[in-house]
This record gives sequence, C-alpha cells and structure tokens, in this order.
Amino acid sequence: MKIARLYAHLSPQFRLRRMYRFAEEFEIDSGTRILDVGGSHHIWELLPVRPDVVLVNILPPDAEDAAEIERSPNLHAVLGDACRLPFEDDAFDLVFSNSLIEHLFTFENQRRFADECRRVAPRYYVQVPNQRFLIEPHLLTPFIHWLPQRARARLLRNFTVWGLLTRPTREDCAHFVEEVRLLTKQDLGRLFPEAEIWHERVLGLSKSFMAVRSGRRPDGETSRDDRRVAQPDRVLGGPQR
Repeated sequence: MKIARLYAHLSPQFRLRRMYRFAEEFEIDSGTRILDVGGSHHIWELLPVRPDVVLVNILPPDAEDAAEIERSPNLHAVLGDACRLPFEDDAFDLVFSNSLIEHLFTFENQRRFADECRRVAPRYYVQVPNQRFLIEPHLLTPFIHWLPQRARARLLRNFTVWGLLTRPTREDCAHFVEEVRLLTKQDLGRLFPEAEIWHERVLGLSKSFMAVRSGRRPDGETSRDDRRVAQPDRVLGGPQR
C-alpha cells in the first residue's frame, strides 16, 4: 500500500467532521472568497456548497489535480510562498489552511505565515497536528516526534510506517526532520493570540488544534472542542491526503 492511500484511508472522517464545523462556523456559501494555503481541491468536495477558492502552493499540482481544478469554475490554482503571499491586503473573506503550518521549518517562518493570514483576510481557520499527541501523523508512528532531531533522522527509514512504505534516503530523512515542526496549543496561541483555539479529540486526547477567527465571537475567547457539534450523515466527496 502506498503512503498516500494509507493517509486517505485513515483520515476522511476527521476531515469531513472538520470541514462541517468550519462551514457552519464561517457560514460558507457560494459567494465566500477563500484562500486555501497549501491545500488541494479534494477537501472542498466535502462541502455541499462550492465557495470561490484560490489554492496557493509552492509547487504546481500534478496533471490529474490540475485537470480537476480546470474543470471546477470555483477553484483556481496559484503558485506562491505561504510566508509571502502574492495578494493584496484583505483580498479574501478568509484564509483556510489544513496541516500546512507545521511544514515551514522554523517558528519564525510560522510567525510570518500567521502575519500573512491576518494581512490578506479578516478571518482565518488554521489547523495543525498537536505536537503532544501520541502519534506523529505524517509518520503514523507513536512517540518518535518527541525524540531529538538527530535521533529522529536515524530512525525514520526503518522504524516508522512512513519510512517502511516510502523507503526514504538519508537526505530525505534529514529534510523531513528539518521541515516538520509540530506545534503545541501554547505555540499556536502565541502565533494567533486573537484566535479561539478548537480541539479535535481522539479518545479524549487532543489530536489537532485549529486557530479560528470567524468574527462570531470576541477575540481570544476560550477554546472548545468538537463534542457538541452535529455530525454530517455522509461523505460528500473523495478523500484528500
């Protein structure tokens, strides 16, 4: 099984529930202008409405994804750096980002990204895996993300699910541990002090956090989890990695 298929198999219900809450909180409709930083078209297929979405990534989509975006009048792909977004101030109604901020190498880059979110839209929704959750979500392996960087690099190839399926080179492993910087709730609060912090829980443990500024609550209101939010009945689109 390829790693992308394994991700797709494990995560669709989390994404569906996450998107359902997002659409409800931000009152998404077909006229909402959204900047999705680091995303793809798949996740927007989970919604029953089709907002106007610009997908910005540092690399172009592959041929299959590019064709799908071309067929979707509400989707537009743009190349750009998350730390220096190529848009004017307040160009969008909101910024959406799902599991991108932990791939920016340093806390300073993560701070630049947070500043860019505030610059290009008055509202935002930024999701990140919890650094203190037991399982590292990219590697699908427990505890390894709590080890020192050098130890992680040595163990990635032969002692993680990701390594066993992808067989990365030594250079790949070194790049991974430099690139991926997971965040704690406190880190996310430092980056987005005006946001409400949502929890996504598994067996009572916080799997992910979302920094949410929707305009529906005072800035900095205390965090909440997803236990009181109604669940959708079915998946409305295909899985996204």
